[in-house]
Amino acid sequence: MRVLRDPLVRDVAVAGAVFAVLAGCVAVRGEASPAALGVCLASSLPLAARSASPLAVLGATVVIAVAAFQVVDGTILLLLPPAIALFTVALECPQRVTLVIGAALLPFALATTALLSDHPFLSTDTLKTVATVAMPLALGLWARERRCAIEAMRERAERAEAEREQEARRRVGEERLRIAREIHDVVAHAMVAINVQAGVAAHVVDRRPEAARTALEEIKRVSGEALADLRATLGVLREADAPAPTTPSRTLDAVDELARRVRAAGVAVEVRTEGEGRVPAAIEAAGFRIVQEALTNVLRHAPQATRAEVRLATAPDALDIEVSDDGAGGADAPAGGGNGLRGMRERAAAVGGRVEAGPRPGGGWTVRARLPLRRGMVPAPAS
Repeated sequence: MRVLRDPLVRDVAVAGAVFAVLAGCVAVRGEASPAALGVCLASSLPLAARSASPLAVLGATVVIAVAAFQVVDGTILLLLPPAIALFTVALECPQRVTLVIGAALLPFALATTALLSDHPFLSTDTLKTVATVAMPLALGLWARERRCAIEAMRERAERAEAEREQEARRRVGEERLRIAREIHDVVAHAMVAINVQAGVAAHVVDRRPEAARTALEEIKRVSGEALADLRATLGVLREADAPAPTTPSRTLDAVDELARRVRAAGVAVEVRTEGEGRVPAAIEAAGFRIVQEALTNVLRHAPQATRAEVRLATAPDALDIEVSDDGAGGADAPAGGGNGLRGMRERAAAVGGRVEAGPRPGGGWTVRARLPLRRGMVPAPAS
């Protein structure tokens, strides 16, 4: 059945079926001569191209049918190929063209019947000729309207599906906004309560230890409730079968492991760390991703690079990152529009920082990032 969906295969099958019907008819009438079979073949053969050139096929079948009446003894079945061709014209061509052809073909068919037939003009044969023109036109126009109606229904269904998807996306966006507001309310309320209670505890811890204990217990209760609310709120965002995350966010401590992998690719990487103290988790995660992308760009855009240097400098107010290489691919690196550099800039901007990149004076490429520590440094623990 899938093979018949091909118009060419379907038309060839129709032509073969028509030839079989015509040949069987002349055989039953005892006229199965080579000339008669040739006429049957010539009448049905143009139908193999009816979908590709319906008007040309109609003209060919009409001419052949008129000529065939001179060879085969006037069987009405010789009008079958023109009828099928006329049906195809009504199905494939514009309606105006179809009506014009029908209006021109009907008088031609009546005149031809009157000239070539031995029967009187007002006879059953004349009615058959009219039916041979009118019925294919009517059936073709009906099939065309039905096909147009089906296509319109399909388009409406596709449009309705697109509208449903758009509505679903809008509802998802609204739900995300609602969840974000709810998370904000939960966290803000909990942080304000914890901040107040922590202030009370710090103020009375020496003079009134019991009041400090009460404040700490209240901090524990509020934080526990906030965590429970967050779990309940964020639980709707996780897929039913998705496993719980078990890997922590990557930090700057993982830069050495990252450098080891790049060394395995053939680039000698040196990691230098300056400064002491702890960096907030969000800054560490952004810094690691920037270093990761910068070293990836060394392998991707500087194939001649043999050395790379990573410098991580922790100051009281910012984390400075510098990744440089000695490759010759600096000129080819994506200075402004690369996805890697764009991603680094987006990660830096998310934490209030910035990223700059450009070629080195002596050759190679350098990426510099500065990520501010907005709340200052947390002192390193005493060893």
